[in-house]
Amino acid sequence: MHILKLNAIDSTNKYLKELLLSKALEDFTAVWAHEQQNGKGQMGAKWVSKPGKNLTFSVLKKHDNFNIEHQFLLNVGVSLAILDVLRRLSIPDLSVKWPNDILSGTTKICGILIENTLIGNQIQASVIGIGLNVNQLSFNNLTNVSSLKLLSGQTFNLEELLKSILEGLKVKFLDLENEGKNVLWNTYEENLFRKDKPSTFSNKTGQLFMGFIRKVSTQGKLVVELEDAVLKEFDLKEIKLLY
Repeated sequence: MHILKLNAIDSTNKYLKELLLSKALEDFTAVWAHEQQNGKGQMGAKWVSKPGKNLTFSVLKKHDNFNIEHQFLLNVGVSLAILDVLRRLSIPDLSVKWPNDILSGTTKICGILIENTLIGNQIQASVIGIGLNVNQLSFNNLTNVSSLKLLSGQTFNLEELLKSILEGLKVKFLDLENEGKNVLWNTYEENLFRKDKPSTFSNKTGQLFMGFIRKVSTQGKLVVELEDAVLKEFDLKEIKLLY
Protein backbone atom coordinates (compact mmCIF):
# COMPACT_ATOMS: atom_id res chain seq x y z
CA MET A 1 0.00 0.00 0.00
CA HIS A 2 1.27 3.48 -0.88
CA ILE A 3 0.63 6.26 1.66
CA LEU A 4 1.51 9.88 0.88
CA LYS A 5 1.93 11.85 4.12
CA LEU A 6 1.39 15.60 3.87
CA ASN A 7 1.61 18.38 6.42
CA ALA A 8 -1.13 20.92 5.68
CA ILE A 9 -3.36 20.96 2.58
CA ASP A 10 -6.84 22.25 1.85
CA SER A 11 -8.47 18.90 1.01
CA THR A 12 -7.10 15.37 0.63
CA ASN A 13 -9.83 14.54 -1.90
CA LYS A 14 -8.90 17.53 -4.04
CA TYR A 15 -5.18 16.73 -3.80
CA LEU A 16 -5.68 13.09 -4.79
CA LYS A 17 -7.99 13.95 -7.70
CA GLU A 18 -5.43 16.41 -9.06
CA LEU A 19 -2.62 13.90 -8.57
CA LEU A 20 -4.60 11.28 -10.47
CA LEU A 21 -4.78 13.61 -13.47
CA SER A 22 -1.02 14.12 -13.56
CA LYS A 23 0.41 10.62 -12.98
CA ALA A 24 -0.40 6.92 -12.82
CA LEU A 25 -1.28 5.80 -9.30
CA GLU A 26 -1.61 2.30 -7.90
CA ASP A 27 -4.89 1.06 -6.49
CA PHE A 28 -5.50 2.02 -2.85
CA THR A 29 -3.02 4.91 -2.94
CA ALA A 30 -3.79 7.03 0.14
CA VAL A 31 -3.19 10.72 0.86
CA TRP A 32 -3.00 11.44 4.59
CA ALA A 33 -2.87 15.02 5.90
CA HIS A 34 -1.61 16.09 9.32
CA GLU A 35 -3.85 19.13 8.90
CA GLN A 36 -6.74 19.48 6.47
CA GLN A 37 -7.70 23.13 6.15
CA ASN A 38 -10.79 22.85 3.97
CA GLY A 39 -12.14 19.33 4.37
CA LYS A 40 -15.56 18.65 2.88
CA GLY A 41 -18.45 16.50 3.98
CA GLN A 42 -21.75 15.62 2.35
CA MET A 43 -23.55 18.45 0.50
CA GLY A 44 -20.66 20.87 0.99
CA ALA A 45 -20.55 20.70 4.79
CA LYS A 46 -17.17 21.50 6.29
CA TRP A 47 -15.26 18.82 8.18
CA VAL A 48 -13.49 20.39 11.19
CA SER A 49 -10.49 18.56 12.68
CA LYS A 50 -7.66 19.59 15.01
CA PRO A 51 -4.21 19.11 13.44
CA GLY A 52 -2.49 15.86 14.35
CA LYS A 53 -5.36 14.51 16.44
CA ASN A 54 -7.47 12.69 13.89
CA LEU A 55 -7.37 10.81 10.61
CA THR A 56 -8.14 12.91 7.54
CA PHE A 57 -7.26 10.98 4.41
CA SER A 58 -8.39 9.96 0.93
CA VAL A 59 -8.01 6.64 -0.86
CA LEU A 60 -7.99 5.86 -4.58
CA LYS A 61 -10.04 2.87 -5.72
CA LYS A 62 -9.89 1.88 -9.37
CA HIS A 63 -12.73 -0.07 -10.97
CA ASP A 64 -13.41 -2.41 -13.86
CA ASN A 65 -16.97 -2.59 -15.21
CA PHE A 66 -18.57 -0.63 -12.35
CA ASN A 67 -21.81 0.86 -13.61
CA ILE A 68 -22.90 4.23 -12.23
CA GLU A 69 -26.27 2.64 -11.32
CA HIS A 70 -24.52 0.71 -8.55
CA GLN A 71 -22.53 3.61 -7.10
CA PHE A 72 -24.19 3.37 -3.66
CA LEU A 73 -22.42 0.03 -3.21
CA LEU A 74 -19.28 2.12 -2.68
CA ASN A 75 -20.90 3.75 0.36
CA VAL A 76 -21.96 0.32 1.57
CA GLY A 77 -18.49 -1.20 1.29
CA VAL A 78 -16.63 1.73 2.83
CA SER A 79 -19.07 2.11 5.73
CA LEU A 80 -18.87 -1.60 6.58
CA ALA A 81 -15.07 -1.59 6.39
CA ILE A 82 -14.89 1.18 8.98
CA LEU A 83 -17.48 -0.52 11.20
CA ASP A 84 -15.39 -3.71 11.17
CA VAL A 85 -12.21 -1.88 12.18
CA LEU A 86 -13.91 0.08 14.97
CA ARG A 87 -15.64 -3.00 16.35
CA ARG A 88 -12.26 -4.70 16.68
CA LEU A 89 -11.24 -1.70 18.79
CA SER A 90 -14.31 -2.27 21.02
CA ILE A 91 -15.91 1.07 20.16
CA PRO A 92 -19.48 0.72 21.50
CA ASP A 93 -22.92 0.89 19.88
CA LEU A 94 -21.82 1.49 16.28
CA SER A 95 -24.19 2.20 13.41
CA VAL A 96 -24.39 3.94 10.04
CA LYS A 97 -26.49 7.08 9.80
CA TRP A 98 -27.63 7.08 6.19
CA PRO A 99 -25.94 7.53 3.85
CA ASN A 100 -22.48 7.13 5.41
CA ASP A 101 -21.85 8.80 8.76
CA ILE A 102 -20.52 6.41 11.40
CA LEU A 103 -22.07 6.85 14.85
CA SER A 104 -21.37 5.57 18.32
CA GLY A 105 -24.70 5.82 20.11
CA THR A 106 -26.04 9.15 18.84
CA THR A 107 -22.64 10.83 18.37
CA LYS A 108 -20.85 11.13 15.04
CA ILE A 109 -17.27 9.87 14.92
CA CYS A 110 -16.64 9.47 11.19
CA GLY A 111 -17.74 10.97 7.89
CA ILE A 112 -17.24 9.68 4.36
CA LEU A 113 -17.27 11.54 1.03
CA ILE A 114 -16.90 9.59 -2.22
CA GLU A 115 -16.22 11.35 -5.52
CA ASN A 116 -16.22 9.37 -8.77
CA THR A 117 -14.52 9.75 -12.15
CA LEU A 118 -16.76 8.59 -14.99
CA ILE A 119 -16.32 7.41 -18.54
CA GLY A 120 -19.80 7.17 -20.03
CA ASN A 121 -21.92 5.28 -17.53
CA GLN A 122 -18.94 3.50 -15.98
CA ILE A 123 -17.11 4.57 -12.82
CA GLN A 124 -13.43 4.52 -13.71
CA ALA A 125 -12.10 5.47 -10.28
CA SER A 126 -13.33 6.65 -6.88
CA VAL A 127 -11.66 9.02 -4.45
CA ILE A 128 -12.85 8.02 -0.99
CA GLY A 129 -12.45 10.76 1.61
CA ILE A 130 -12.61 9.70 5.26
CA GLY A 131 -12.55 11.88 8.36
CA LEU A 132 -12.33 9.90 11.61
CA ASN A 133 -12.25 11.57 15.03
CA VAL A 134 -9.53 9.72 16.92
CA ASN A 135 -7.66 11.50 19.71
CA GLN A 136 -9.45 14.87 19.81
CA LEU A 137 -11.04 15.63 23.19
CA SER A 138 -13.00 18.84 22.56
CA PHE A 139 -15.13 19.97 19.62
CA ASN A 140 -15.97 23.55 20.64
CA ASN A 141 -19.71 24.11 20.20
CA LEU A 142 -20.40 21.10 17.99
CA THR A 143 -23.06 18.76 19.36
CA ASN A 144 -23.49 15.03 18.89
CA VAL A 145 -19.79 14.59 18.03
CA SER A 146 -17.28 12.33 19.73
CA SER A 147 -13.93 10.59 19.18
CA LEU A 148 -12.43 7.17 19.73
CA LYS A 149 -10.46 8.47 22.71
CA LEU A 150 -13.50 10.02 24.35
CA LEU A 151 -15.41 6.77 23.87
CA SER A 152 -12.67 4.34 24.92
CA GLY A 153 -10.23 6.31 27.07
CA GLN A 154 -7.37 5.10 24.84
CA THR A 155 -4.91 7.08 22.74
CA PHE A 156 -4.55 5.57 19.29
CA ASN A 157 -1.59 5.42 16.90
CA LEU A 158 -2.89 7.20 13.81
CA GLU A 159 -0.67 5.43 11.29
CA GLU A 160 -1.53 1.98 12.61
CA LEU A 161 -5.22 2.85 12.51
CA LEU A 162 -4.92 4.18 8.96
CA LYS A 163 -3.26 0.95 7.80
CA SER A 164 -6.00 -1.10 9.47
CA ILE A 165 -8.68 0.87 7.62
CA LEU A 166 -6.88 0.50 4.28
CA GLU A 167 -6.64 -3.25 4.80
CA GLY A 168 -10.32 -3.30 5.77
CA LEU A 169 -11.24 -1.45 2.57
CA LYS A 170 -9.34 -4.01 0.49
CA VAL A 171 -11.23 -6.84 2.17
CA LYS A 172 -14.63 -5.22 1.64
CA PHE A 173 -14.00 -4.48 -2.04
CA LEU A 174 -12.97 -8.10 -2.51
CA ASP A 175 -16.18 -9.11 -0.74
CA LEU A 176 -18.14 -6.96 -3.18
CA GLU A 177 -16.56 -8.87 -6.07
CA ASN A 178 -16.78 -12.35 -4.54
CA GLU A 179 -19.86 -12.44 -2.32
CA GLY A 180 -21.99 -10.19 -4.47
CA LYS A 181 -23.79 -7.03 -3.53
CA ASN A 182 -26.76 -8.58 -1.70
CA VAL A 183 -24.77 -9.89 1.28
CA LEU A 184 -23.09 -6.56 1.94
CA TRP A 185 -26.26 -4.61 1.24
CA ASN A 186 -28.18 -6.63 3.84
CA THR A 187 -25.41 -6.12 6.40
CA TYR A 188 -25.41 -2.37 5.71
CA GLU A 189 -29.18 -2.17 6.25
CA GLU A 190 -28.90 -4.18 9.48
CA ASN A 191 -26.50 -1.53 10.77
CA LEU A 192 -28.64 1.50 9.86
CA PHE A 193 -29.13 3.98 12.69
CA ARG A 194 -32.73 3.93 13.99
CA LYS A 195 -33.85 1.24 11.55
CA ASP A 196 -37.40 0.12 12.34
CA LYS A 197 -37.71 2.64 15.19
CA PRO A 198 -40.20 5.51 15.26
CA SER A 199 -38.22 8.58 14.19
CA THR A 200 -38.72 12.27 13.50
CA PHE A 201 -37.66 13.75 10.17
CA SER A 202 -37.77 17.15 8.50
CA ASN A 203 -38.29 17.64 4.77
CA LYS A 204 -36.62 20.23 2.54
CA THR A 205 -39.15 22.89 3.56
CA GLY A 206 -38.55 22.24 7.26
CA GLN A 207 -41.81 20.43 7.96
CA LEU A 208 -41.61 17.67 10.56
CA PHE A 209 -43.03 14.20 10.11
CA MET A 210 -42.81 10.77 11.72
CA GLY A 211 -41.74 7.55 10.07
CA PHE A 212 -39.78 4.30 10.25
CA ILE A 213 -36.53 3.69 8.35
CA ARG A 214 -37.07 0.36 6.58
CA LYS A 215 -34.26 0.01 4.02
CA VAL A 216 -32.20 1.71 1.32
CA SER A 217 -33.20 1.52 -2.34
CA THR A 218 -30.80 0.24 -5.00
CA GLN A 219 -30.30 3.90 -6.00
CA GLY A 220 -29.19 4.70 -2.45
CA LYS A 221 -32.36 6.48 -1.39
CA LEU A 222 -33.69 6.11 2.14
CA VAL A 223 -36.96 4.16 2.25
CA VAL A 224 -39.22 5.42 5.05
CA GLU A 225 -42.57 3.97 6.07
CA LEU A 226 -45.07 6.76 6.63
CA GLU A 227 -48.66 6.68 7.85
CA ASP A 228 -50.96 3.97 6.52
CA ALA A 229 -47.93 1.76 5.76
CA VAL A 230 -46.95 3.90 2.76
CA LEU A 231 -43.29 3.46 1.74
CA LYS A 232 -41.59 6.55 0.30
CA GLU A 233 -38.06 7.04 -1.02
CA PHE A 234 -36.01 10.14 -0.17
CA ASP A 235 -32.69 11.33 -1.47
CA LEU A 236 -30.11 13.21 0.58
CA LYS A 237 -31.50 16.67 -0.19
CA GLU A 238 -35.09 15.74 0.63
CA ILE A 239 -34.91 14.50 4.21
CA LYS A 240 -33.09 15.00 7.50
CA LEU A 241 -33.24 12.59 10.42
CA LEU A 242 -33.75 14.52 13.66
CA TYR A 243 -33.65 11.40 15.94
